[in-house]
Amino acid sequence: MVKIKGYLSSNFTKAFLTIFLPFFMIVSLVYLVKIAQLTSKIQIDFLELLTLYAYSLPDIIFYTLPLSFVTALSNVLLRLSQDNELIALYALGLKAKKVLHSLVLLSFVFSLLLFTISFLAMPLSKQYKKSFIITKQTDAKLNIQAGQLGQKFGDFYIYVKEKKEGIFHNLVIYNRTDRASEQFFSSQTGKLKHQKGVTSLQLNDGYGYTYAETELQQAKYKSLEVFDKNKQSRFRFQTLRDYWSGVKIDPRLRHKMFFYIFVSLIPLLSIYLIASFTMINPRYQKNRSFMVIFATTFLLYGIASSLQKWGTVPALIVAAILVTILGQWLFHKRVSKYF
Repeated sequence: MVKIKGYLSSNFTKAFLTIFLPFFMIVSLVYLVKIAQLTSKIQIDFLELLTLYAYSLPDIIFYTLPLSFVTALSNVLLRLSQDNELIALYALGLKAKKVLHSLVLLSFVFSLLLFTISFLAMPLSKQYKKSFIITKQTDAKLNIQAGQLGQKFGDFYIYVKEKKEGIFHNLVIYNRTDRASEQFFSSQTGKLKHQKGVTSLQLNDGYGYTYAETELQQAKYKSLEVFDKNKQSRFRFQTLRDYWSGVKIDPRLRHKMFFYIFVSLIPLLSIYLIASFTMINPRYQKNRSFMVIFATTFLLYGIASSLQKWGTVPALIVAAILVTILGQWLFHKRVSKYF
């Protein structure tokens, strides 16, 4: 029996890798296109693109693994049936349920992996990705270039004649506070500062002018700090405990959790459904692998999508139980009753 389990596992592994790798590459390409679209908003180099792709890996694996499992299981059971290998095992006295037990264990491992990805890896990777994008967007807004007109720092228009190693030389800053008053600053040098989420422009050795309808004021300064008062997007990183505690108050996150749970259960829920139509006698039953894969995927993902929109805890439990009962009933009616 140990050799039979190893043989079935080996066949499943080969079939799974053959299917999973192309799916993985196709979905990866879709995510890379989405990442490439970000270049219209932020400037990233090749290493940063790879970093964003790495943050997307948990999502890619989560969405490709269940479908790959369903397809691989269907294909391997049908191939073993058509090669009469399952018939040979039945002839040796092994029951169909016994043959399927080793694959049930594999489905449990896959479900456990999906739970780990969805509840541990995905929340962390999404937060890292969001933090990365916000940081790059903030840097892009403050990417002051030498010799360019119309650049802004907060409410101020800024012109820099020269920029060397992060130090600005010969700066001119203009701000119109209202219709009747204006501000004008000139400085020999300056640089951007970031402290505790607050961005400022440090100016050195310059003059400041304030103009109103009735007066003109001049000030000479050795050092002047100008703060960006515009509201900036700040990202607060959450622990896994804080992240998932939000399901109590956030219906969207709660429904997403129901979706993750059901999709993670797909390997366990689908195994008897698939085996009911793929553990066949090839002399009397036809190969309907495409229909089996499509129908099983459509059913399970349809339920998962419904839970994501209208899910509740009782609905999740009832859905999982009904799918399990349906799979067991079909397997008994079509397979274990005869083999």
